Amino acid sequence: MAVAAFVGLVGFSRGFEQQWMRIYSSSGIDFEVIQGTFLNTSMDESAAAKIGTLPDVAQAMPTIYNVMDLSPDVNALVYGWKAGSYEFSSLQILSGRRFNDGEPEAMLGDLLAQNLNKRPGDTIEIQGTQFTVTGIYHGASALEADAMIMPLDQLQQLSGLQGKVSTVHVWLRPAPRGESWQQYLKHAQAEIETALPGLRAVPAAERASDNQFVKLAQASAWGTSTLALLIGILSIANTMAMSVFERTREIGILRALGWRRWQILVLIQLEAAILGLGGGFLGIALGWTALRVLAAMPQTASIVSASVRWPLLAQAMGIAILAGLIAGAFPAWRAGRLTPVDALGHD
Repeated sequence: MAVAAFVGLVGFSRGFEQQWMRIYSSSGIDFEVIQGTFLNTSMDESAAAKIGTLPDVAQAMPTIYNVMDLSPDVNALVYGWKAGSYEFSSLQILSGRRFNDGEPEAMLGDLLAQNLNKRPGDTIEIQGTQFTVTGIYHGASALEADAMIMPLDQLQQLSGLQGKVSTVHVWLRPAPRGESWQQYLKHAQAEIETALPGLRAVPAAERASDNQFVKLAQASAWGTSTLALLIGILSIANTMAMSVFERTREIGILRALGWRRWQILVLIQLEAAILGLGGGFLGIALGWTALRVLAAMPQTASIVSASVRWPLLAQAMGIAILAGLIAGAFPAWRAGRLTPVDALGHD
């Protein structure tokens, strides 16, 4: 069960991380400039204009992230963009049009529009303000397809954050000849951070795995897996302790035949490792099945992938075997302490 929880939950959190990465890769974002944490909204919007004047920067767009209640049953991720943002180039507008800055308008991802049963021209109430749905779009990531995008100034007003943003998305110019892309990224990063002290320019690939949403999913996965693992270790330890108790005379015979203590230890630990190995195979199969079920459910199909990568499987199997060895350590130590006389005299 511990291995199944690990495979299922960690697989889910990594799928969540991949969805964030798709946002950046589809839009061509090279850096996110932030102040503090991912959801910190204390950065001045004027920072985007300063970043946009730097030699290596092609465009810099201020953005706000927020999570809002859109109906009694639906809450969603809401993005605040400017109407002229080049981030729209990564979206496929299925119906309607873009919104206009300064207007109470919004666009819905196709998954969110389906959940809310909304079309272009319909209205949606958010915190007492009526917004007109101007368009339905499809995004490369489920975190866009199941989200809302509205004018940056409108989201600032709703959130009470006039003049503030969460981040600035930066697109760089092509790297100069003779300079590798990695060298160019480091150069541009230093340029941005020098021009705006107190801000951090985080590469998109790093940002996809280093934000509060992904960290929360990862922490939940590891926390649940650890609890299940502790229960599994106690179960194996109980099984091995009973095995040693029931085979005390057998161990005494082996000791009388010349087996050394370390050989008894190895025997018990080998059995515990085999138990862990068997549990690992069964857990991987159960966890993979759980991922397939989640990938087939409409509520989670857009985020979860049924594919399981080899590094995750190797980690799961390593954890299973290690759990078996830890669980078998005390029973093995007790078995090794038995003398032939005491073991043979056991009833």
